[in-house]
Parts: sequence; C-alpha cells; structure tokens
Amino acid sequence: MQHGKYRFIVGFLALPLLIYAIFVISPFVQAFQISTTEWSGLRGAAKNIGLGNYDKLLHSDEFWNALRHNIVMLVLVPIATLALGLFFAFMLNVGGRARRGALITGVRGASFYKFVYFFPQVISITIISVIWFNIYNPDPHDGMLNSLLGAVGLDSLQSSWLGARSIALACIMVVMVWANVGFYVVLFSAAMASIPREIYEASLLDGANRLHTFFRITLPLLWDTVQTGWVYMGIIAMDAFALVQIMSVNMGGPDGATDVVPLRLYQTAFRDSQFGYAAAMGVAMLVVTLLFAVLTMRFARRERIEF
Repeated sequence: MQHGKYRFIVGFLALPLLIYAIFVISPFVQAFQISTTEWSGLRGAAKNIGLGNYDKLLHSDEFWNALRHNIVMLVLVPIATLALGLFFAFMLNVGGRARRGALITGVRGASFYKFVYFFPQVISITIISVIWFNIYNPDPHDGMLNSLLGAVGLDSLQSSWLGARSIALACIMVVMVWANVGFYVVLFSAAMASIPREIYEASLLDGANRLHTFFRITLPLLWDTVQTGWVYMGIIAMDAFALVQIMSVNMGGPDGATDVVPLRLYQTAFRDSQFGYAAAMGVAMLVVTLLFAVLTMRFARRERIEF
C-alpha cells in the first residue's frame, strides 16, 4: 500500500518535473557549458577554453563596475521599496481616525489609493522608462522636473539628472522604487487584513501608540511576506536591463555611471559577438542572485514571534 502511494506521487509529478527540467534547468546547464567556450554565436564551432572566460571576468574593470552598481541596487532598492510599501499599507489599513464602534480603521478611500499606487504595475516597463526619461529631460522647458523646479523658484536645484555622473544611478533607482512600491502596498495590505483587529485594539487600550503597534504587531506578523518580497526585489534589482538601456546616456553612461551586468551581458553578446564571455556573465549573475536569496532567507529568518 505504501509503495503504491509513492508510485502514484512519482507518476503524478514525473511530467511536471520533466517539463521543468527541460525548460528551466536545461538552459542553466547550457549557459554554463557555453561559458566555457569561445564562440561568436553566429558562425563557426565553439572552441572550448575551460574557465578562461571566468578568469577574464575577474580582471575586467568594466564587469566589476557594472556589478558594483547592481550590488548598490541590491542593497538600496529593496530597502526603499519595502519600507515605503509597509508605511503606505499600514497608513491605509490602520492609520484612519477612530470611528464609532471601532478603534482601528483604515483611511477613507483606501481602495482608491491602492488602485493609484498599483497603477504603475499595469504599465509596460518600456513605457515607464520613456515617461521618466522625459521627466528627467535636462531642458528647462521640455523636461518636466526641471520645468517644475523653475516654476516654483528652485532653479538652483535644476540638473542634467541622467547626464550627471554623480546622480544618474540614483535617478534610475528612484524609478525602480516608484514602479514597484504599489505592488507591495497591495500585497502588505492583503496581509494586514488577515491580522485580527482585536490585537490592535487591545494594544491601544494598553497605551500603545501607532508606532508601537507597527513594530510590535504588524511587522512581526508580516515578516514572512517581507522576507519573500525582499528576495523578489533583489531579483528585480539584478535585472535592471530595460530601465538602464532606455533611460541611461549611451546605454550605461555617462562614463559607465549606470552600467549594470545585464546591460554589459547584452552588449558583449550582441554587439561584440562574444557569446561565451556573455554566458560567463550570466552565470556570475546567477551566483550573485542565489547568494543574495540564501543570505536573505538565512539572516532574515525568525524562529518565533515576540510581542
């Protein structure tokens, strides 16, 4: 009987696992195999060079510059996005004024606000990039941001934005946060809706304020959701290809200030026809992403919740 149960489970999972292995695992294996070759990707046989491409990566200033930018994004973008998502979700769900019969209520029109926050999620990343590229336009008449600053008398704050090496990467990270924070507002709002209101009301009756209820009740009960969101945002930060390609000056400029590994991989493969070297960059991206996910899940894990 026991063997029959296991045969049924194996038979039930065999086809999905086979499909997963063919379409997910196999490309990773092929990417590693290609990374050990010298191949243009268009013609000629691939020449096996072992770990030569990885040695080239270790001594490439361009790759390390791009990876450094990705790591900055890995650290800052998830923190800003999740912090804003938690703040807005908390204010929408439990930040309203006390009403008759309830100490804890959401703000009026919370559903509308959630729709507004979530709206960037339904827009193509290409459209978002074009919109913000025009917002950052340095022309004081055509650029929306510089025009606004000039209209309110803050001409001294006008800048070339994406053309300024010191702030170009920060400008792109702002767009990444703006484009993704709405998703987490809705996600955290749904998670907060499952927390019994009685817990909040009891804490308020005991003298706790909104700040205490957030850090002692809301955040601990939402920690698993926050942890998952952190990993997801890290993956998005590693894959900043579309935003950087469309918004940056000369694809990664000025002077490499916004270069990232996915863009470097794309240029290496399709501009320089070095598919083996590009595949090695892809494997490096995979390693960094997996390392980030493992470290996040390891150090953010909580064995128990304390109030």
